[in-house]
This record gives sequence, C-alpha cells and structure tokens, in this order.
Amino acid sequence: MGNETGESARDGAPANPSASALRETEFDLGRGALDATGSTAACDATPPGARAVHPVASGIGERTTADHGQRLHAVRSTTVALAAPLSAEDCQPQSMPDASPVKWHLAHTTWFFDQFVLAPRGRAVAPDWSEIFNSYYVGIGPRHARPRRGLLTRPTLDEVLEFRARVDERLGELITGDATAVERDRIELGLNHEQQHQELILMDVLHLFSNNPLAPAYAARSVPASLDAQVPPSIEPIEVPAGLHVVGRDPAAGRFVFDNETPAHRVFLEAFALASRPSSCAEYAAFIDDGGYERPELWTSDGWDAVQREGWSAPLYWSRTADGTRQRFGLTGRAPLVGNEPVQHLSWYEADAFARWSGARLPREHEWEVAIAQAFPKWCRAADLDPRERPTLDPGAHVTRRAHLGPRALLASRVEPGDGWEWTASDYAPYPGFAPLPGALGEYNGKFMSGQLVLRGGSFATAPGHTRASYRNFFWHAARWPFTGVRLAWDR
Repeated sequence: MGNETGESARDGAPANPSASALRETEFDLGRGALDATGSTAACDATPPGARAVHPVASGIGERTTADHGQRLHAVRSTTVALAAPLSAEDCQPQSMPDASPVKWHLAHTTWFFDQFVLAPRGRAVAPDWSEIFNSYYVGIGPRHARPRRGLLTRPTLDEVLEFRARVDERLGELITGDATAVERDRIELGLNHEQQHQELILMDVLHLFSNNPLAPAYAARSVPASLDAQVPPSIEPIEVPAGLHVVGRDPAAGRFVFDNETPAHRVFLEAFALASRPSSCAEYAAFIDDGGYERPELWTSDGWDAVQREGWSAPLYWSRTADGTRQRFGLTGRAPLVGNEPVQHLSWYEADAFARWSGARLPREHEWEVAIAQAFPKWCRAADLDPRERPTLDPGAHVTRRAHLGPRALLASRVEPGDGWEWTASDYAPYPGFAPLPGALGEYNGKFMSGQLVLRGGSFATAPGHTRASYRNFFWHAARWPFTGVRLAWDR
C-alpha cells in the first residue's frame, strides 16, 4: 500500500531518463493506464470450499515470458508517465502525514521488487535504502517515520529514477531467464501493488496542489466540461430479494486477486435495494443547503465531533466565489461545480450523514457486491477478461474518464461503478477462512483489518483491471483526500 548517495544503484546502471527528460515525456494517462491493466477477478464468485488463498494467484507464473515482460514495462512506465507533468520540486513535498511525496512513491514501488524479488537471489540494487522506502513491513526491519517522508531530500529524484531503471533491468533479466513460478507471482503482486500507488500519486498530488494559493493544475482538461442539466436523472433502485449469496473470490488460473478478497463464502442478505447510480454534487449541495453540517441528529457522535473540530461545511476541495458560486478544485484545476457529476472527497462520516438525510443508509459491502453483479454484468465480465483478450474491448470509457482526470457526468439513471470509491457500512475485517501469506508479505493487508471501513467500486484514477466487484479498498472514517463518494441503499 538505503543510503544517501545511492552508489549501489549507480554502480553499472544503464542510461535512464533524468528528471528533466521525464518531464518532457509525452503524457498519455489514458493509454498508459489501459496498457497497464492487470489480471482480474470476476463478479461471479466461485463456489466456496477451496483452500484459503494468498495475494498471488496460482497460474500467473504460467504466462509466457513475453506476457510478463510486456506487463512489467506497461505498469512501470505508467507510473513514470504519471510523474511526467511534475517538476522535481513537485515530487519532493509531503502535504500531510497521510500523503507521501511522488518521489517516495516512485522509490517505494521499486523497493518492493528489490526487497521481495531481487534480494532473495542476492541481486538487490539498493539494500541500504530499505529503511527509507519500506512502508509498513515490520518484519523487514526499521522504517523511516511516515509523516517525515517529505524530509528525504536524498536520494535525489534522478537517483530514484536510476534506481527504477536498474531494478527494471534486473527484473527483465529474471523474467527472460530462470524465474520461478513463485518469483513471477511476486512480480505480479508487485505490479498490482504499484497500480494502487498510481492512484495514490494522483490523490497526493491533488492534496499538495490544493495547498498552493495559485491553485495549479496537474494537467489540462482534455474533454470539455459537461454542459448537461445540473440535475441528474432519477434513481432506479436495484432490488435484491432476501436470500443466500456467494461473495468474495477464489482465483482461477491466471487471475490475480488480493488476499483480502478471499476466500469465496456464503452470506445471507435480507431484502434491500441499492441506488442505480452514485449520488451527485447537486444532491449533496441540497444536503448542505438544508443545514446538513449544522444538524447533529444526522451524524454519528464521532462524525459530529469531526465536523466541529475540523470546521467542515462542504466536501474537501469545495469552495465559493465572492458571488456565492460553488467551485471544486481538481486535478485539472479550479472550476465551477458540475451538479450532475458524482460527489467526491467525502469522509465516511459525511457519506453516512448524507444517507440519513436522504432517508436511506449506506450499503453493507456484500449488499454492494451482490447488487452490482446483478445490475452490471457487462461491467463485471469486462473486468475479468485476461489482459491478452482485453485489447479487443472498446476502451473508451476508461480512457476518457482517466484522460480528463475527473468523474463522468451522471447522464443515465443506471451508472456502473468506477468514477469514485463508494463507502459502505462494513468494517474492514477478514473473511471466514482468510489466511495471509507467511512472513513479511503477510503484512500486505491482514494487519490493517481493524477499525477501518470498506469501500467498493474504484475511481476514475483506479487501474481498470482493479475495478471488480470483489475488490475491497479501505480507509479510516475521516479520510477525505481519496476519490470517495456514496451510493445509497434502502431496507425492503
């Protein structure tokens, strides 16, 4: 989720892009994201009964060498492309303890391969950097304090890029050489891990730029803002009768799933309905105008305390002009609020209060999974295709939404997930039979299953292969800097 000079990384390293060359790289987020799509799991869960699985799926190591090499290049180059619009100065600061500098993301995603793939073979590129780029793997050793990552001016950005190039070279040699199935599976885990950090880069850059009075834009908006009506179409609830359902995933051969999605298991759900689309900015603005942030009866106790303590009166990045017009700051800069776009940057507390005000509630995570699989089977099937088959699909939806770096307008009463993460009412906890990997890799997900809430669906910044019904994201209740929104639910 090292040493100062980097001599070990520079020793014999091949030519690599400098920071200035990186900034001159053509920035094509949509195409890069599509090419970097990973192996995925289907919405239709496999029957329970198989043994608990780990965050690497059996069969991934059976892909061809060319498949592995292409995927390695696609994912790793996408991360570099995300940094291309940024200066070295942009890549250094840390805007808050929960965020990380872009330079640190570039290095940490490389350290993962250095530590878990190359080091066991005695081929680590920069073992002395482990302390500063290890995130939370206690079993590996000491870690630099997370709130102080922005103080790591050394190694430089150029040295980090050189580190990436050298590690990529050694990974390529391993893939075309005698890599074992376990090593190939670890590379696949590392690539999926890196795709998660690609979204974190955009989240953290947005928060960083939001603290600049100049309101800089990360990228120009490549499609025009919506000119449609400010009120989105009405919701058509997705009705689900009471019954027994299978949720979660057991990986099929060649399909990657994280350990927290496993194993598949049965749950009984009472009758309920899920909103056919996420809630919009216009609908949330009505909640604000009705005194939503001033009515304690709508909030949990902790939520109300957060509102008072933090002075919340609107979602993060919302503001008003002198004449009272609402604005929203995003990756493409500051712009008037578009009422029929999905509301984003809500904490769980805000999503829950809005649901109460709406006469609804937040869905439980298994309700969300079952209803989405029922209502959007095409979305589910597209996410489950093998990467070698996926280029035959029309990639327009993903490319468009990622290229303009924002959610799509809500132009239909039924809208598939993928524009913003959707809060659920479920605690992030292990599934029955969950078993993490032994050793340090077991710290990837399991150690965080306490006190956080589950989100489902994915955002416009999520790697397309990660948008599957079984995927479980998680954050603390008060988190607002992720691309988080809300889809309502009702008891029946």
